[in-house]
Amino acid sequence: MMAPRVLISDKLSPAAVQIFKDRGIDVDFQPDLGKDKDKLAEVIGNYDGLAIRSATKVTPKILENAARLKVVGRAGIGVDNVDLPAATAKGVIVMNTPFGNSITTAEHAIAMMFALAREIPAADASTQAGKWEKNRFMGVELTGKTLGIIGCGNIGSIVADRAVGLRMKVIAFDPFLSPERAVDLGVEKVELEDLLARADFITLHTPLTEKTKNILSAENLAKTKKGVRIINCARGGLVDEVALRAALDSKHVAGAAFDVFTVEPAESNPLFGHPNVVCTPHLGAATTEAQENVALQVAEQMSDYLLDGAITNAINFPSITAEEAPKLTPFVELAEKLGSFAGQLTDTDIKTVRITYEGPVAELKVKALTSAAVAGLLRPALQDVNVVSAPSVAKERGIAVEETTRATSGDYESLITVTVVTDKYERSVTGTVFADGQPRMVNIKGIKMDAEFAPFMIYVTNEDKPGFIGAFAGLLGEAGINIATFALGRHAEGGEAIALVSIDGAVPEALLATIQALPHVKQAKLVQF
Repeated sequence: MMAPRVLISDKLSPAAVQIFKDRGIDVDFQPDLGKDKDKLAEVIGNYDGLAIRSATKVTPKILENAARLKVVGRAGIGVDNVDLPAATAKGVIVMNTPFGNSITTAEHAIAMMFALAREIPAADASTQAGKWEKNRFMGVELTGKTLGIIGCGNIGSIVADRAVGLRMKVIAFDPFLSPERAVDLGVEKVELEDLLARADFITLHTPLTEKTKNILSAENLAKTKKGVRIINCARGGLVDEVALRAALDSKHVAGAAFDVFTVEPAESNPLFGHPNVVCTPHLGAATTEAQENVALQVAEQMSDYLLDGAITNAINFPSITAEEAPKLTPFVELAEKLGSFAGQLTDTDIKTVRITYEGPVAELKVKALTSAAVAGLLRPALQDVNVVSAPSVAKERGIAVEETTRATSGDYESLITVTVVTDKYERSVTGTVFADGQPRMVNIKGIKMDAEFAPFMIYVTNEDKPGFIGAFAGLLGEAGINIATFALGRHAEGGEAIALVSIDGAVPEALLATIQALPHVKQAKLVQF
């Protein structure tokens, strides 16, 4: 088996390169290639993985040429330079390294808060100019002040810990912060309005989303405590910079310290030039330790995925640990084949797909299994769909995807059921994984079965009448088609029945039509896996 190939197109630690090599991955280190979009587009088709920092732009054009690409690894948090919808549609996992520079970014926020409180940059410039303006720079203490943290996730919680150590009163606004976690951190969880009214310092540590864009708008800045100082080391766009400049000019806001800006590189900005503003050029992650950490982390994550199927810190797919991957793999295969079976038998528009997980399988990463089932369902009609792109493709086509988990599973240890709902009908297929690791169908449309999946299978629904099996098998024999396995099931004597026959090759359409014409046959269809 050929070793996976990874291209590193930005400057990355030599230790990261060595990790790839030590793991048996063929690595191509071209740290300046990311700046040449045309050259990158020309060669990207030769690689299974792409490791980047901020210089490489992973555009739709790049992805269009990436025939082999399975994963893009970003050494850092921000993935603004990766076209996520295009990567997802292509089926490419996009990973980042959200924890490698957390301490560094948190420390920078604390440093900016000190610089702002004690006017250190201006005092430094004045002193080095020989002015000795000792009485000009009257700062404020941090001890006893109230720090308001907007976004108390990984970085925000580190800032909170450091601020508590500085004897500050810490309040936090974060809809996802649990009361228990707030107690552990020693912070008071509050609503945004309360934070704005009480905080002496406000620091932002939240991603930029539709909900957080301009979270400090002109309206919200007006609600802040007079004399507040604002620090942003998270993302440009969280603060309305024009409104903040006006609040600084009016002295409602006493000062601001920004490491990130709405437009970067920031060659000009409304905040530039104000005497009470401290600015740095996006240095939050700029320490030797952080750069080494994220480089090593991205190399480990990409290697784990390419070699073992483990997915860590993926932006567009559920994470799967190396321990989970072996348990999950047979159920991923089962879910995808159940979806494929349902998709091949569906001849009208799908409104809803429901996936039910019963037993121990319900405790696994069912999001990954659902993606596999939806991929299998859509592939017969759309072809170029995979487990990464399937959920977004389903959403684009207005197909609702529902998940249900149950602790018990009846006759089998674990069961997955895929139910397809159309305007005309609702049909289900259920499967399990036996001790041999092989997936099987055990129920189709409420009829109990025991059928292995095979490359070629004939699916027949008929009325349970004598003579059908002989006539059906006779037609296959006359056509020279060998039967590998023959599974049967029925609702009740004389009721609806199903035959699922695995054969050694494809069957002509004419033969299927002949089978369809047999007495009591309702449907005859070739399904392939």
